[in-house]
Amino acid sequence: MSTQTFLLPDVGEGLTEAEIVSWRVAPGDQVAVNDVVVEIETAKSLVELPSPFAGVVSELLVAEGATVNVGAPIIALTAAAGVDASVGQSAHGAPSAVEAEEGGAVLVGYGTGGAVKSRRRKPAEPERVVRGSIGVVAKPPIRKLARDLDVDLVDVTPSGPAGEVTRDDVLAHASQASVFRNIETPEWSAVREERIRVSAPMVDAAGREETIPVKGVRKAVASGMVRSAYTAPHVSVWTDVDATRTMELVKRLKSSPDFADVKVSPLLIMARAVIWAVRRTPMVNAAWIDQSNGSNGSDGDEIRVRHFVNLGIAAATPRGLLVPNIKDAQNLSMRELAQALEKLTLTAREGKTTPADQQGGTITVTNIGVFGMDAGTPIINPGEAGIIALGTIRQKPWVVDGEVRPRWVTTVAGSFDHRVVDGDGMSRFVADVASILEEPALLLD
Repeated sequence: MSTQTFLLPDVGEGLTEAEIVSWRVAPGDQVAVNDVVVEIETAKSLVELPSPFAGVVSELLVAEGATVNVGAPIIALTAAAGVDASVGQSAHGAPSAVEAEEGGAVLVGYGTGGAVKSRRRKPAEPERVVRGSIGVVAKPPIRKLARDLDVDLVDVTPSGPAGEVTRDDVLAHASQASVFRNIETPEWSAVREERIRVSAPMVDAAGREETIPVKGVRKAVASGMVRSAYTAPHVSVWTDVDATRTMELVKRLKSSPDFADVKVSPLLIMARAVIWAVRRTPMVNAAWIDQSNGSNGSDGDEIRVRHFVNLGIAAATPRGLLVPNIKDAQNLSMRELAQALEKLTLTAREGKTTPADQQGGTITVTNIGVFGMDAGTPIINPGEAGIIALGTIRQKPWVVDGEVRPRWVTTVAGSFDHRVVDGDGMSRFVADVASILEEPALLLD
């Protein structure tokens, strides 16, 4: 029998290190090729690593929570007699380019895409007691959404015209449950225990202070924000908007059979508005390319204007701020954009956003309204020239035709790199976004 050592691979991000978050195997476990053996956290996201070898785990070489360099050994496997233990690895634990191409890589850098079933026995999942929802009227996509959000349909009050549970019913129930969990103020000891479980901080002897190591996504976010704030001269502008017609459109789309299986929210209209406004002011979709290593304004610097929109959506996740983007969003229909937004949101919530999802963004939208905020001055995502924020939409008194009426009002704010976008451009762009929220019919243009 021979022993193979799996080296931490470069997962295609150009990164040099990663943290071992959790082992999915233990010494003595039988592992097949492409079985997931470990979850790692890079500066971009969580990544599951499948094994390039088949065999029995003989040793875990790195403890959970440790940060290791690319190329370092992390696990050793002993091949069973008569079993081809390896699919072929390079110096960094990756197969050769030919082998990866022939097998179809499941992760940039190594592994094959063949459907290989594990020969090791999986641990039994804890039994989950679920009350039957057979008598509940709900379409299959709504049932799937309920499962994804851990909502029991029996507990949901239906509002559909035929007594069926709608998407909004499920989302409202999930949101309400979250609110009731959040309003329970925990004891300080419980807060401390939860922080220890999530981030493994160092706590002083008296338990009064904790020190949290800055690494992974949080480290990358901190570095990016500092770099953006101190290299790009930020200018922020904002305007209040009567979004009543946007809310009416959202209501109509929700009741449309064409949108029955996708989430529709004001963010969808906001996303379409940004794409529309970019076409009229392309400079907000540009980037400053610094050719002089930090000395802004030197010879050789460039402004690169992108004639496509990879629309970034800022997402708060348990592991920090991520900005995945929707590739070529300008080519999507309203329904396709709604599907892309929903997939992006669910993927981020589950912590499965990939590095590729976050690369190549051209402009970002941040929805601070979901936190009840009216407006803000967000920091530009590095590599972009603009970020726009949607505030909460609430009813306020508004003057219409000389009369004060209740209207759905929000605030649209944006921050821009003044090296790339002048005052008239950023003002025109924000005004264009606001005009769409005020009159979505302009999207027919």
